[in-house]
Amino acid sequence: MDITHITSLLGGIALFLYGMSIMGAGLEKLAGGKMQGVLQKLTSSTIKGVIFGTLITGVIQSSAGTVVICVGLVNSGIMTLTQSVGVIMGANIGTTVTGQLIRMADISGDSLWLTLIQPKTFAPVVAFVGCIFYVFLRNAKKKNIGQIMLGFGILFTGMSLMDTGVSPLRESAVFQNLFVTMTNPILGVLVGLVVTVIIQSSSASVGILQALSSTGLVTFSSAIPIILGAHIGTAFTPLLTIGGSSKDGKRAALIHLYFNVIGSVILLALIYAVQFTIGIPMWHDVMNKSSIANIHTLSSVCAMLLFLPCSGVLSKLAMLTVPDNAEEAQELSMPVLDERLYKSPAVALQQAKNAVVKMSRRAARNVNLATPLLLKMDEETVSAIKVRENLIDRMEVAISNYLIKLTDQELGDDESHAVTELLNFVTEFERIGDYAVNIMEKAEELEEKEAQFSESAQKELQLLENAMERILTLTNDAFENNDTRSASQVEPLEEVIDVMVERLRDQHIRRLKDGVCSIDTGVVFLDVLNNAERISDHCSNIAARMIGMEAGEDYDSHTLKSIMHHNPTKDYMLEYEECCKTYLKPLEQLEA
Repeated sequence: MDITHITSLLGGIALFLYGMSIMGAGLEKLAGGKMQGVLQKLTSSTIKGVIFGTLITGVIQSSAGTVVICVGLVNSGIMTLTQSVGVIMGANIGTTVTGQLIRMADISGDSLWLTLIQPKTFAPVVAFVGCIFYVFLRNAKKKNIGQIMLGFGILFTGMSLMDTGVSPLRESAVFQNLFVTMTNPILGVLVGLVVTVIIQSSSASVGILQALSSTGLVTFSSAIPIILGAHIGTAFTPLLTIGGSSKDGKRAALIHLYFNVIGSVILLALIYAVQFTIGIPMWHDVMNKSSIANIHTLSSVCAMLLFLPCSGVLSKLAMLTVPDNAEEAQELSMPVLDERLYKSPAVALQQAKNAVVKMSRRAARNVNLATPLLLKMDEETVSAIKVRENLIDRMEVAISNYLIKLTDQELGDDESHAVTELLNFVTEFERIGDYAVNIMEKAEELEEKEAQFSESAQKELQLLENAMERILTLTNDAFENNDTRSASQVEPLEEVIDVMVERLRDQHIRRLKDGVCSIDTGVVFLDVLNNAERISDHCSNIAARMIGMEAGEDYDSHTLKSIMHHNPTKDYMLEYEECCKTYLKPLEQLEA
């Protein structure tokens, strides 16, 4: 085996992996957000989960990719842990599609049609057409199709190069001895595991094994442990994504690991038990691409069938590994909205009100978590914010639908008005949650740019953070307890926050002119100020509605401000002066 064969092998592996990568990326982009929707709707049973997990993985050509998506859905609460089990088991079957496609390379014969359907013949043509689509067409959908075709062609071109690269190994005594050694099942499993972990694809590992089969040295006894090791290896990629996940997200990744490890160990034990007792006739027979592909598929199907009757065991194992925390479970639970209470509208309204209270607390929590990220990034906090934001969005839909359905009942004027106001409150709190995410994204932007605020800017942000925490606490307490006293304290603080934001904006622009802050941090700082100002505006809207409800009027924030500012009460002025003392005085000291 000379240097040209080695370079052909390395180049073939590179093209194979690259082709698989860009084909998968193109397929994911073509599917858009539909993939998650399908997983959400069509996993109501384990069998359905298996079917759709198989189909989706067959499309994106990556079981790890499907499991990562699955972890994300579980992490966000869109999919339950139980629903994820079937998808994960199906993902292992779907990833064997690549091997089944590669087996087409074994097709032989003199017929023109047989020649044309061989990958080495049509792959370059597919790649060429895909390149034209991808490079010259402007339509996004057609470019994605071109990317898929290009990836497909590159994948099989790489496969052909690998075949060329390994061809001299047929005569290599060293390689022959190596594959004799691979008959040791433990060593074979380790080889399959390590190779798959390195290249992060069981399909690619099996593809390489299929390429090696052209040497005539790959037997059933050597291939089976490697294939089962590849199954185990593919479970490690999703584990890399769980660092900042919720507990259920971590459990979903662990289900994938347990399924692959336990399934592979049991299958390996059964196979060797049969071999050592009654014997397997083809044990020492040479394998070709087709037989390797079939073993790869069959092992995944057998593992699925093994766990199908007791899929709950995997969930329980994962929950034992990552045990529940009662407080966290309560924090991330969906509110109960029982439609049977429609017969008692007052009770149904109270139930909806309790749900909105939960929503308000979660939105405020996200704001309080997001602002410190501007000073110090924490990936777990980012993940927690995303999980909570997904939950807030789902709550908005659930609560709004519940209230709209409630209007179909015979409601009194007061009850109808209460429904309308609750719908308005839901919108306000959801928007607060959105602005919290905006602030988090600004923190991520700083992290990506490896930038940080000046010492002055950091102190200013800390002061603003304190004011934001105070206004959110007042707003939520007022809403939860129907406390107009707390609601009346919101507007003076909101006025002070507006002044703070204006001063901070001017001060920061001054720093930009003086070269104390960079353009990158300057833009982020100003965006954060805008988001903070909007959060306080929504708090003002909520307080205004509450005060208006108490007065029997439909106040909005502008009306309330007009009333309070043009004819301020003694209490309003006292509260305003107190807020000035707490937040504007320290700001003046920072500016001095």
